[in-house]
Formats: sequence, structure tokens, C-alpha cells
Amino acid sequence: MIINPVMPKPCKIIDIIRENKNEYTFRVESDITPEHGQFLQLSIPKVGEAPISASGFGDGYLDFTIRSVGKVTNEMFALKPGDMLFLRGAYGVGWPIEEISGKHLVVITGGTGLAPVKSLLSKCLNEPEFVKSVFIISGFKNEDGILFKNDLESYKKNFKTVYSLDIDKIDGWEVGFVTEHVNKIPIKDYEDNYAILVVGPPVMMKFTALECLKNGAKEENIWVSFERKMSCAIGKCGHCRIDEVYVCLDGPVFNYKQAKDLVD
Repeated sequence: MIINPVMPKPCKIIDIIRENKNEYTFRVESDITPEHGQFLQLSIPKVGEAPISASGFGDGYLDFTIRSVGKVTNEMFALKPGDMLFLRGAYGVGWPIEEISGKHLVVITGGTGLAPVKSLLSKCLNEPEFVKSVFIISGFKNEDGILFKNDLESYKKNFKTVYSLDIDKIDGWEVGFVTEHVNKIPIKDYEDNYAILVVGPPVMMKFTALECLKNGAKEENIWVSFERKMSCAIGKCGHCRIDEVYVCLDGPVFNYKQAKDLVD
């Protein structure tokens, strides 16, 4: 029997969690177990398809945190528990688990960039021996854009954290871009035994990585995750191609030594 590699499978929505005004987390029934940082293609028949990283997964379910930004995601926001969402995947290269294991882990995220690394942070919470320590810098535009509030509180209790808002001032939060807080990471204390993961808009990742280098980090110890409009997700259509690299196959996670030269 020939299996169509791009045929989506209907999966029932178990729950929908409103994270903030524009972002919801959809929990769907699925036996797919992605790697941390991989993405799936989510679709609605006759409407369209969108690549979304799994923000969490467990026995029989997958979580997707989705921002309403276009035709497909707007239609998804009209769905309710019990409705079907169509999935295919998982695709791409996830976070380098072997490279991270046993090291000091630094995670720097901007806005919805927290979603693609959330499942890995859950692993760090549930398996304290997985890494030596965790340092999180997470920023959002304003208070209305904060994601995963309960998880952020849990991270704060178990990890070293710096939370920042671009413009708003609230108790317990810094003000300013995440780049302004990179100098708080004790890179020298890690003695080259560390991994830095950066996720967010392209401009944020570019300047955050540069700040990490100024702070003493090595290029080979930094990874980034590209958010692009993957279409076929199997390297055939070329929509996500940058130079000779197909983000859907070679990414979305890249080591910075390679990522720094990937320019549209």
C-alpha cells in the first residue's frame, strides 16, 4: 500500500485554552510523538494549512499554541472542542537534545517564541537531572501578550528567570527588550558547558545572538529556530528555501554558525 506523505489525518480537539486575546492553545487527540522543536502542518479542508510547532505533547495528545494572524488561523479560532483539526507530520529538525543534555541550558524567547521551546522546558522540569541548570529570558510586547502564565510561575520557582515587557511595567517584570538582559547570563561560569536556544522574530534572534557573542558565548553553542511559511514540509515545493537550505528539512532549528549566513 502506498502512503501519501502529505495526507493529513483528522484529530479531535480535546480542549481550547485562551492564553491571551490573540493566542489560544489547542489540545488535540493524537498518537504522534514529535521531537522537541519539530513542527506539524495543521489544516482545515477547503481553507488552508499552516505550519505550527508543538508547544507540548503527552500520552495521546498534542498542544499547539496558535496566534490568529491570517485566513487559516482565523478559521481555527472558530473551532470548538469536539471539532476536527487535520494534522500531518512531525517534520524538520528539533532541538539538539544530545548537545543539551548535561549542560547549562539558556533559553531566550520573544513573544510566541516561547511556544516551540515549551515542551523542552517541561522536560527540564520533569527530569531535573537532564541539564545542570536552566536560565530563561522571556520577553513580550506588553502585559496583554503574555503567554503560559502558570508555566512562567513554575519556571520562576525552579529555574533562574528574567521576564521582561517591551513597554508595560508590572510587578516582578523588567522593562525593555530581551537583548538588554543577555548580559545577566553568567556565561563565564558555565566553562564552555552550555547551550543557548534563541526563539522569536528574525530581528530579535539576530540581535540576541550578537549580544550573546558580546557576552562571551561561542557561535557553536547557540541554536535558533526559524519561523517560515513551510508549504509541502518535505522539501519539494521550495517555499521555505534559503539559498540551498530547505528550512522544512534542515531546520527549523539551526546552529548559529550556519544560521548567521542564511539570509533571504
